[in-house]
Amino acid sequence: MKNDTFDVRNNYGYTVEKFLAFFNKYSHIPKGSFQIKKRGDKDYWYFTLSAGSSDRVKYLCKAHTNKENDITSFEDALDKLKEKFQNKNDKQNSLNSNVPDGELKNKWIDYRSKIPLVSPANKKKLNVIVIGTGLAGASAAASLAELGYNVEAFCFQDSARRAHSIAAQGGINAAKNYQNDGDSVYRLFYDTIKGGDYRSREANVYRLAEVSANIIDQCVAQGVPFAREYGGLLDNRSFGGVQVSRTFYARGQTGQQLLLGAYSALSRQVSKGNVKLYTRHEMQDVVLVDGEAKGVIVKDLINGQYQRFAGDAVVLATGGYGNVYYLSTNAMGSNVTASWKAYKKGAYFANPCFCQIHPTCIPVSGDHQSKLTLMSESLRNDGRIWVPKKKNDNRNANEIPEDERNYYLEVRYPAFGNLVPRDVASRAAKEMCDEGYGVGSSGLAVYLDFKDAINEMGKDTVSAKYGNLFAMYEKITGEDPYSQPMRIYPAIHYTMGGTWVDYNLMTSIPGLYAIGECNFSDHGANRLGASALMQGLADGYFVLPYTIGNYLSTQIAKERATIDMPEFEKAERQSIEKMKKIYDVQGDQSVESIHKKLGRVIWDYCGMARNEKGLLHALDLVKDIKEEFWTTVKIPGKFETFNNELDKAGRVSDFIELGDLMIRDALNREESCGGHFREESQTESGEALRVDDKFSYVSAWEFQNDQSPKLHKEKLEFENVKLAERSYK
Repeated sequence: MKNDTFDVRNNYGYTVEKFLAFFNKYSHIPKGSFQIKKRGDKDYWYFTLSAGSSDRVKYLCKAHTNKENDITSFEDALDKLKEKFQNKNDKQNSLNSNVPDGELKNKWIDYRSKIPLVSPANKKKLNVIVIGTGLAGASAAASLAELGYNVEAFCFQDSARRAHSIAAQGGINAAKNYQNDGDSVYRLFYDTIKGGDYRSREANVYRLAEVSANIIDQCVAQGVPFAREYGGLLDNRSFGGVQVSRTFYARGQTGQQLLLGAYSALSRQVSKGNVKLYTRHEMQDVVLVDGEAKGVIVKDLINGQYQRFAGDAVVLATGGYGNVYYLSTNAMGSNVTASWKAYKKGAYFANPCFCQIHPTCIPVSGDHQSKLTLMSESLRNDGRIWVPKKKNDNRNANEIPEDERNYYLEVRYPAFGNLVPRDVASRAAKEMCDEGYGVGSSGLAVYLDFKDAINEMGKDTVSAKYGNLFAMYEKITGEDPYSQPMRIYPAIHYTMGGTWVDYNLMTSIPGLYAIGECNFSDHGANRLGASALMQGLADGYFVLPYTIGNYLSTQIAKERATIDMPEFEKAERQSIEKMKKIYDVQGDQSVESIHKKLGRVIWDYCGMARNEKGLLHALDLVKDIKEEFWTTVKIPGKFETFNNELDKAGRVSDFIELGDLMIRDALNREESCGGHFREESQTESGEALRVDDKFSYVSAWEFQNDQSPKLHKEKLEFENVKLAERSYK
């Protein structure tokens, strides 16, 4: 009796002779079998590898019986298979940033004018999925919908307004030069490159500086209430690492006001039907069809059900991974899961060890804490940082006379004083505390004092600038910052590392984009203050809406992916199986306790200072924590319903794997730069010492299943700035 599948293949041109001839000619292509699979009422060619792999089943093309130019659909399938493995080999052998040619100042203008366009009629046929609705995600979703694309946006919060972008306090940078103090696009570009310790891509950073001015105009038009001078003009203040005033702000609530502006733009598109917004939905996996991102699997966090969504492109805008440290200034729900799922599907993860420690946070008060609180960097404009000159001085701050105070930043860095970059200020504070000059009951704090500012400007003026921040500090600590200095200490705040993207903000997976903090592209090894909001809105409003057309213009004539394809079924099944495996452990430890152990290891060995011995030890500790998680974690409640602990466990399992990669990246980079401080690589005065001839590259890590991750290097070329030791003295 004949095999039915074999008969169907024959109808579409399959013969054993053609099959054998193809694999004899292209011996580098792994062996496998061809199948015909039905989707709806149509047949399609698929190829299944004989050897097991994460992308074993490969969609090829539609099957047809009509011969065109004597070519059967089986021969079309063979051509597609050959093309697929050629593209895979090309990808493995290169890491192309796709930076356009030309002068730096003209790259973006020229490139933008030559990007392939998608006509208004064709935009209506294309669907874009946006994961995350913070500043980057909300602005991108609104802008893409305004252009005419169909957008589906997802967030795990109960409202897009609850994205962590809302917590940003101090301001947003822009090269407007309103103060006439010498600022320019080039100076913002240079400050950002230097602030990042020369570990970022020149072209991306210049574009960021170039579009920064447009952001302010956009936000003012939306009604964002930026602070204004007496005459009504927009006001500015300074942030760390610069010598101009370019930071626009809305008191200490800048992130909140900017997010409300982006949210209003998003809401307009939701009401028009151009955006479908799904709250309390969390991405579980990205779905690849023919090697390209064509959809996602999401979980409804209210009822526990898994759903499939198909699109022509997927955009990740899911923020940073600072909560790998457990204690951070990030919102409790902030996680790496979306980026990590993309990494495990083939998206490279870049510079994971580049994490920013913010110097002005409220110190840890005990083991009961689950997060830390940021005190805006803007406070360093008028506040002065000091410690007692005497070690272990337990006197009240107001009892210590002026001549017994060490204003150590002003002494060590006279040109920038208290406004040195965050990594420099953080290490200096740690050094003071390690040497015994720390204050407070723990000895892990320094003073931020506003006495001189209040005497000079008056309490009312200081309150008008920083009142909400002072109120927040008093509410948390019970101490009045108007009458006694604040106590501050560095804490994890932001991650410069993230998903690798090219100039178009596309990851190493075609059709998958990453914007805002979840990508690596703009800040190098250290982000300057007030630049996170700038990048998020630049990517969402002014970059992605152009560059995504470069890819979508190639998708117009292609067949749309559908959720009944086997790739979607497989991704959904694997997502459920992983979470069920976690749920079924039912050990005796809470998710929180394991996360806390992980955070302590990462902070102690891959925090403000790292060394080879400690990092190697940390690798073993993280391995033990991973085993502990999979044998002792306990999840209360039911599986197929609302279960916050189960959702948290999924995120922590990803954090554990990320912690391993961070440590490997820190071990590989045997130099100090920005937030990555290897104790073996420092100057005589204790500053970070780069090794440019060996490490002037982006570390892009590729997932390798059960093997160690593979390192790809994107060489950083500096044609417009001169590599030099950072100096803020």
